[in-house]
Amino acid sequence: MLRRITTLLLLWGALTIDAFYLPGLAPVNYCAKGTEIEAKCQSEVPLYVNRLNSEESVIPYEYEHFDFCKDSGNDETVVENLGQVVFGERIHPSPYKVEFMKTEKCKVVCTKEYDPKVKDQASLLAELKRAMNLNYYHHWIVDNMPVTWCYIVEGGSVFCATGFPVGCYVDSARRPKDACVMDKRYTDAETYYLFNHVDLNITYHSGESEDWGSALHGSGGRILSVRVTPRSIKHKEYAPAGEGCDTPEVMAIPDGAKDKIRITYTYSVIFTSTGNNRWSSRWDYILDSMPHTNIQWFSILNSLVIVLFLSGMVAMIMLRTLHKDIARYNQIEAGEDAQEEYGWKLVHGDVFRPPRRGMLLSVLVGSGVQVLIMTLVTLLFACLGFLSPANRGALMTCAMVLYVCLGFPAGYVAARLYKSFGGEKWKSNVILTSMLCPGIVFALFFVMNLILWYKGSSAAIPFTTLLALLALWFLVSVPLTFVGSFFGYRKRCLENPVRTNQIPRQIPEQSVYTQPLPGIIMGGVLPFGCIFIQLFFILNSIWSSQTYYMFGFLFLVFLILVITCSETTVLLCYFHLCAEDYHWWWRSFLTSGFTAFYLFVYCVHYFETKLNIEGVISTMLYFGYTAIMVFLFFLLTGTIGFVACFWFVRKIYSVVKVD
Repeated sequence: MLRRITTLLLLWGALTIDAFYLPGLAPVNYCAKGTEIEAKCQSEVPLYVNRLNSEESVIPYEYEHFDFCKDSGNDETVVENLGQVVFGERIHPSPYKVEFMKTEKCKVVCTKEYDPKVKDQASLLAELKRAMNLNYYHHWIVDNMPVTWCYIVEGGSVFCATGFPVGCYVDSARRPKDACVMDKRYTDAETYYLFNHVDLNITYHSGESEDWGSALHGSGGRILSVRVTPRSIKHKEYAPAGEGCDTPEVMAIPDGAKDKIRITYTYSVIFTSTGNNRWSSRWDYILDSMPHTNIQWFSILNSLVIVLFLSGMVAMIMLRTLHKDIARYNQIEAGEDAQEEYGWKLVHGDVFRPPRRGMLLSVLVGSGVQVLIMTLVTLLFACLGFLSPANRGALMTCAMVLYVCLGFPAGYVAARLYKSFGGEKWKSNVILTSMLCPGIVFALFFVMNLILWYKGSSAAIPFTTLLALLALWFLVSVPLTFVGSFFGYRKRCLENPVRTNQIPRQIPEQSVYTQPLPGIIMGGVLPFGCIFIQLFFILNSIWSSQTYYMFGFLFLVFLILVITCSETTVLLCYFHLCAEDYHWWWRSFLTSGFTAFYLFVYCVHYFETKLNIEGVISTMLYFGYTAIMVFLFFLLTGTIGFVACFWFVRKIYSVVKVD
């Protein structure tokens, strides 16, 4: 049903918006070289190479790190956005030359020779072996589409991976690794098989039915997909041009080889015309082939229905119970024989007593508001299609720019809350708001960047980009935070609905269930239950190079997360107030914020069961990036619970008559 609604909305958008394309995502018309219409289209099909990564190592490397063929005659530079640079993408022109509708057969790119007795050449060969041993993947780009490697998985379905392996390795027990399973020739023990040949199959759609020029029909079109079949071939040294790729011999590199090794890189290209698919739906074959996607649609819907049902039950119980309490308290107040107060009304003189470490709480809430608004706006843009997978790095760029520009609400909320606590050190408050949480994130990021720089990884942020990030922080975010704090502190202090007594009331002995720690631990279970299925997809997109595209469901899950965090925190806060425990400030933040702990546990479970990461440094990097994600999620969920509880407490004490 949801797919039908989405399809109808897309059709409506297509009918109402004529020829609207996002910048950089417009279709490119290609035609054969030497035709009459060559001036109206493009004959050369650029093929770009991106960084190589692996599921067994968090450390990505640039294409040239493993001594592949270089394009020495092309000085073209590819401009990458901030998100691409942070994610370690490094796009360069490739030496593979492709012309539209020109078939190539076994075309030689370059030849590399390695002598294990020469130190420099031995180290290059060792790096190439390490890439095959850790299952590193190439990532090529043609017409802004990833070059995909499609193969049959369990059940007979076809899975298309965005990238293809460098090669494969068979260990001493003759256990083939990953891609070696695809071919029975790769069976020798302790042998590396390099995929030095690729067959590129480029499918295109002719222009007759797309109204972009009937003259282009038959000699031009738009590229729909580029599929690659990697092969290991041992080329003959003096093979004629266009021949030598049909040999059954494979490019096998023994583990302890001492003789010179000669590797020739070749490629073949064929073009296939198709009239069924359209350019606008060319990503479908990649997205539809993601494993278990159809099963997860139903699982996500079931999870959302369950969480909505539980949230509705919690809200109904809270409203009915509160209604009876308020009615009873008002009847007692109006009666002639006033009875002794009990329950949550007893602590009306202490419920708004400023908490301990109010400065830190206000800073965390202010930073949490910054993360909350950033997440909401980013998801809205993603749902509208502005941050599609085709727009590389746009999601990260949008999130970072929004975070920097949202320093104003962070400073404003922190200052107003701190002033309501009676705080007077407003300078310390604004400095901590602008420095503490961003500083923690930047410190973790900087330490991991040093590790990546030491390892020569492409994910290491260049010094100029690091300076740009610092400039965004100190020249944009910090001044905006100061301005927000200035306006927030100038506002009148929030007036509480009841007066606070001078002498604190003694809190009676609490049962096990009303102790702070059990409540905080239980408070994060339900919010985590509504997001853990989406977490699997998100972590797959980060660590397994899978494309995440279900932003509509993610936005719904985010709304359910907000509702669930709010209602769970309010419910537990109500129970504690009824037990005459008025220390709700920090507890409300920590109750929903404890969801981040379950997120961390799930990330550890994902690391142990789904990933094959090897090495101490890769493990450190994984948990370093996880720590940043968990910390930001802690600020997000904690702020949601605090704001909901703050509104709830002010609301219930404003409708009860108090002397």
